[in-house]
Amino acid sequence: MDTEVLDLPLSRTANERLHTMIPGGAHTYAKGDDQYPENLAPVISHGSGAHVWDVDGNRYIEYGSGLRSVSLGHAHPRVLEAVRRELDRGSNFVRPSIVEVQAAERFLATVPTAEMVKFAKNGSDATTAAVRLARAATGRPRVAICGDHPFFSVDDWFIGTTPLSAGIPEATNELTVAFPYGDLAATEEVLTRYQGEIACLILEPATHTEPPPGYLAGLRDLAHRHGCVLVFDEMITGFRWSEAGAQGLYGVVPDLSTFGKALGNGFAVSALAGRRDLMERGGLRHSGDDRVFLLSTTHGAETHSLAAAMAVQTTYVEEGVTARLHALGERLAAGVREAAAGMGVGDHVVLHGRASNLVFATLDENGRPSQQYRTLFLRRLLAGGVLAPSFVVSSALDDADIDRTVDVVAEACAVYRKALDAADPTPWLAGRPVKPVFRRSA
Repeated sequence: MDTEVLDLPLSRTANERLHTMIPGGAHTYAKGDDQYPENLAPVISHGSGAHVWDVDGNRYIEYGSGLRSVSLGHAHPRVLEAVRRELDRGSNFVRPSIVEVQAAERFLATVPTAEMVKFAKNGSDATTAAVRLARAATGRPRVAICGDHPFFSVDDWFIGTTPLSAGIPEATNELTVAFPYGDLAATEEVLTRYQGEIACLILEPATHTEPPPGYLAGLRDLAHRHGCVLVFDEMITGFRWSEAGAQGLYGVVPDLSTFGKALGNGFAVSALAGRRDLMERGGLRHSGDDRVFLLSTTHGAETHSLAAAMAVQTTYVEEGVTARLHALGERLAAGVREAAAGMGVGDHVVLHGRASNLVFATLDENGRPSQQYRTLFLRRLLAGGVLAPSFVVSSALDDADIDRTVDVVAEACAVYRKALDAADPTPWLAGRPVKPVFRRSA
């Protein structure tokens, strides 16, 4: 029944080559071809702005670029200009570069709730450093993660809590406990149950829902009352919520926070930031406590990535990027909801999240999340030239991109309605359904 087929012979060949050399066929699980309909996983040739081209020559309007990292669009001129200025000057030295001074000053001016910052290459470096620092500062072994948030780190303290826990000792898994988002009473119960054992609470300050009134401030008070360090994972909320992250938007200052993704617009850079008294435990100018091996990375201060980060922050502030992301997301959300409702699937294709960070759920005829219906929906989007594992916008999108996306969504929703009426999406799948990232077997 799938009358509009996108043929990707070169992408299929490239995917086979990837799998023969790279476990999983990609360097991030969320980029795996299992996340896309069978034989419809484009391998990218290049990108410009809000568009990407696959190796077969097809052009797509892209959402969720670089797992939310490319928030300004691909090959952004201000970022590239900053990077090019550094490329001929060397990228890594035996002593700190002056760029490290400038990048730290720029970051702390952009995120004034932080007192010190240390850069790394990926988010897991930063979140694990935060956990280690909290354990050292409190002398406690346990970590409390928000169980409603999907990802914090590739390291043992988090991965052991997922279905992909093979290789993680059970003794390590027992040191991580979970608390629910938005529920202070339940969190206090966890803290009381493990009284004096929990080093930190780590969570995304906001995600697909806004924090309940007073929640973040209440959580900070609760953490401090129990002697815990409060850590905000701002990998996603950083810059997308405000230039100073969710902590800047909601006015609640954590003890430590971690940034990445949008910080480099696709270049590899992340940051651990926070209170001076905590951060200095990983430095050389404190006394009385054991020194913490905080972050020591060969490439953490690579000059052109730090230059990219500075250019990103300048662009966000000077061009009002966060406001533009929200405006684009609001236009997209309104169009998608109208298209879904118009095709009679408004209760089945459902948007969640802040306008700058939209995701969609695909529900079956009984209102349950369905990987089969997600597969059907993604197939139709791809056929229409929309690459959208989410509807997370970049500022490079324009109104024409949004309007075209809404038209394609309407076409996808028309097919969705047919599948719902048949109570069986199988005829529209043309292969196996897409799979969850976190699952125990391949």
